[in-house]
Amino acid sequence: MPDFLTRRHGTWQFVRRVPIEFAKLDRRGVIKHSTRIKIADDRAGRRAVRVAQQLNEQLEIFWKGLANGHRTEQLHGYESARQRTRLLGFEYIEHDELLRRPPEARLQRLEALVAKGVADDSATRAALFGAEKKPAFMLSDLFTEYEAMTKDEVRDLSPDQLRIWRNGRSRAVERFVKIAKDKPINEIIEEDGINYCEWWRGRIIAEEAEPKTANKDIGQLSRMLKEVSVRRRLNLPDIFKGLRLKGEIERPRVPYETEFVQKRLLAKGALDGLNEDARLVLYVVADTGLRPSEVVNLQEDAIILKGPIPHVKILPEGRRLKTADSQREIPLVGAALAAMKKRPQGFPRYRDKSSNLSATLNKYLQENGLRPTKEHTVYSLRHSFKDRLIAAEAPDSLIDSLMGHKTYKPKYGKGPSLELKLKYLQRIAFKAPAAL
Repeated sequence: MPDFLTRRHGTWQFVRRVPIEFAKLDRRGVIKHSTRIKIADDRAGRRAVRVAQQLNEQLEIFWKGLANGHRTEQLHGYESARQRTRLLGFEYIEHDELLRRPPEARLQRLEALVAKGVADDSATRAALFGAEKKPAFMLSDLFTEYEAMTKDEVRDLSPDQLRIWRNGRSRAVERFVKIAKDKPINEIIEEDGINYCEWWRGRIIAEEAEPKTANKDIGQLSRMLKEVSVRRRLNLPDIFKGLRLKGEIERPRVPYETEFVQKRLLAKGALDGLNEDARLVLYVVADTGLRPSEVVNLQEDAIILKGPIPHVKILPEGRRLKTADSQREIPLVGAALAAMKKRPQGFPRYRDKSSNLSATLNKYLQENGLRPTKEHTVYSLRHSFKDRLIAAEAPDSLIDSLMGHKTYKPKYGKGPSLELKLKYLQRIAFKAPAAL
């Protein structure tokens, strides 16, 4: 059964126990709300799940507000008003927003007050007509609010992908608070956005940062502010509009020369100082063009070593692929085939730890003179792979299919077959190191 849903008297009900970390702040013990959706009308609970997600999101925002020191009575006042409104069969809408809606919306609420016999109840009347303002949260809580609102959007991320997703956004909020100062979110102004972009501009001039880094940070903040503004009906100003920094340059990765890979990287003893898993991953990347993260996250059932064409399948198993086109099948040849035969179950040591792997490999290559320039990294092997395919006169469609690139082109047919992919990979395959 979906999280926090239970059946009660023929209706789906949201039930959640107050988490231990908030138990001292919210002493209700168990929270119960009817979704007002009959089980007979929604047997699989799909509609009820969406309602439960909204209720859960509101609860988590409420609890985190308590934990961050917001006035308990203010939070409880809003929560109480929202619950009273729901009991009468309406969604809670603040008064200003309700006035912007057609008169019929207000008339329906008035009729409900009379029909339910609660027209003289001032608290219910105030709740139904949106007298209680949503409690404001502080700018420093922006990421906490945003994360609670977007759990559905990151549900397919692996733990490490989620860590990266969280870290970048939470750091952006921390930096912004240092410049704009902490204050209620509805008090931010356009000058705050200008000041923040000027701070980044100063760092770029001082060569402490790149425009690309600054724009990524600003973009994340902008998206978070827009999301909470829409979800919470805050009508926040678009403080970063038109403030994207100029001078952003996309630096292409420098590929390794084919001869360097064969005679240096794949030479006998060249990688003996690496742990075996890291060494084998490098061999696989060299002869498949796979992203290192794709190699280390291969599951056993995606490694096909028996049959006429040994190959691996890149699938969204427990993690999100970079693009939809990243899902593909790659034949194993040369050094990659020899390496995968040693790891038919994959690389659990580095599974969901591709950052650790890349750091290990790049450090070793640097310390052992195997990076001709500082721009050469283990990822450069992927670009070498593409250059070798181009030199072998492989069709563009086949190259895109092997690389897992997003092409923005209409898809017709099944695409290049394993047999065709194998034909070209055999032409460019490296000779596996003798130790393999």
